[in-house]
Amino acid sequence: MKAGMNLLLWTGATVEEHFPLLADIKKWGYDGVELPMFALDGSPWKQLASELDNLGLDRTVVACLPEDANLIGEDAAARQAGLDFLKGCVDNCVTVGAEVLAGPIYSPVGRLVGRGASDDEKKWCVEGLHALGEYAQEAGVLISVEALNRFETYFVNCQDDISKITDAVGIGCVGQMYDTFHANIEEKGLADAIRTGGKRINHVHVSANDRATPGECHIDFETTFRTLKEIGYDGWLTVEAFGSWLPELAGATCIWREMAPSAEHVARGGLQVIREGWN
Repeated sequence: MKAGMNLLLWTGATVEEHFPLLADIKKWGYDGVELPMFALDGSPWKQLASELDNLGLDRTVVACLPEDANLIGEDAAARQAGLDFLKGCVDNCVTVGAEVLAGPIYSPVGRLVGRGASDDEKKWCVEGLHALGEYAQEAGVLISVEALNRFETYFVNCQDDISKITDAVGIGCVGQMYDTFHANIEEKGLADAIRTGGKRINHVHVSANDRATPGECHIDFETTFRTLKEIGYDGWLTVEAFGSWLPELAGATCIWREMAPSAEHVARGGLQVIREGWN
């Protein structure tokens, strides 16, 4: 197991001014960081790779599709734009040295259409992820597809939903994420959800039910970690949290009040939950 810290707690794009923060994250005891990749040119990837190498921090990437790109869109051009963007993300993962490209990479976050997923959308998603998977497998990058709660997407909301997609894709490097925040909303039971995902789960987000400090919430991390071990999971446990101190992300994640005393408090608390809970 490796403990990671998602940088979305501080920024949507990691640049040189965040290098002291990376040193702090290493000092706090993390094994690596998760880098936001919402634009292909959002960060100086080569320079960032060098800095992370110097600090001894491994890395993963979290991405989401821009508004004009959509793997499940009716418009073929939008689907192609989605695939092109994600292939560009894979290229950047290689440049920055990231092991995993994770996120809700089928459709822009927050896109709701007043119904559930259609058969065509499922077909388009499988086709897009299959093409992406072939590209990523050649590059040595794992793809981890994230199910979001019903308020953020209509397409896939639970491990059963996403398992059907990844099974249909049928490429070893294309798996799925387990996120404790979304599972807390959508799943009937946490242990059963993890068992449903099983070996398909190749990345995990450790997130509080209020998006703040893991451990200062009602998520059952004891059951979560025990069941992840039961299915043989031994990958990244990455803390994902958000705060009101970053307005552009606070709005997107609906954080309207101060949920923790500081970002450092969240990061340290999340790491403690991982280290104590996994051992």
